[in-house]
Order: sequence, then structure tokens, then C-alpha cells
Amino acid sequence: MARVNLKVYGFTAHAARIENQLISPIICSQAFDPSQDPSRHPCKKIYKGLWDTGATNTVITEKVVQECALEPIGKVKVETASGTDIVDMFLVNVELPNKVGVHHLLVSKGKVKGADVLIGMDIINQGDLAISNFKGKTTFSFRMPSIESIDLNLGTNQPVVNQPFQKVGRNDPCPCGSGKKYKKCCSK
Repeated sequence: MARVNLKVYGFTAHAARIENQLISPIICSQAFDPSQDPSRHPCKKIYKGLWDTGATNTVITEKVVQECALEPIGKVKVETASGTDIVDMFLVNVELPNKVGVHHLLVSKGKVKGADVLIGMDIINQGDLAISNFKGKTTFSFRMPSIESIDLNLGTNQPVVNQPFQKVGRNDPCPCGSGKKYKKCCSK
């Protein structure tokens, strides 16, 4: 069987310190077919994208809705840290720094602290994401499509140990190391 040559696109972002947020520029626009005449493409704008592996889907802010003149195509029930809400849904095109476009992506409108777009697992699952914090500096890489498994344990001379999560009892010491009982600490 002949191997198909895939075009793989990737980018790497470096920070001079340990970062607690992964942020990159992204381009967002109304959904369109990129194969059509470029003069018919809608206006594209650059936004601040926050990569969040804890988010199921991508979220855009009111700023993106207004600047891209987006029209809602429906409503969806979303679960957030603040609770449950019913929000507008939109179809958009998203371009990542690696020049890969995610076309006709269904997104919801919401609040995103410190960014304009929250990049969720609906995009992240289409590629490979790696994060390292070597020598106190965060490096974050993404490539699309996924082309192989990344195993960070290779070459460390350490055995691979897959340990299932252990259930913590309410009166057990908290696994965070605070010295408090679990029920008085992280279970809240």
C-alpha cells in the first residue's frame, strides 16, 4: 500500500517564564468555503485565542460576534464553571498560527477571561498538542493533523507505570499535600 503524503502544519510558541495560560493569535471570520473566489471571502480578524483542554467546544466572545458581523444560527445549553446557560451558536472559520483552517466550526458565545476565543477540544482533538516547562520556560506546540503518538516518557530510562486514580475517602489526608482532611480541603 502506498503511503499518502500528508501536509502537516505546526507552530511552536515560547515564553520566557512558566505560563499558566496558553495563548496564541488566531484568525476568525464568518464561515465560508475557502475554495471560492477570494474576493468573496468575508473579512478576517485577528484575535487572542486561549487554548483550553478542559473545554469541550470552542467559545467566542461578544467582541468577535460584533466585529465579524455574525448571525446566530440557533441556541445551545452550555455547562460552565458559573453554571448552566442557554447561549447563541454561530458558524465560523478559524485559522490557527500554523495556517490550518477549521471551516464551518460550530461555536457558542460566552465570556472568556483574558482572550477573545477559547479554543476547545473540538479543535485540539484534530491534532497533537505538547507543552513543556523546561528550565522555567513554557514551550507550547500544536500540529495538525495528528501524525503520531507523543510519548514523553521515551528516553527517560524510567519504567512506564500506568496507575489508576485511587479514590480518596472524605476523612483521608488531602492528596494536594495541605495536611487537611480531603473533605475540608479539595473536595469543596
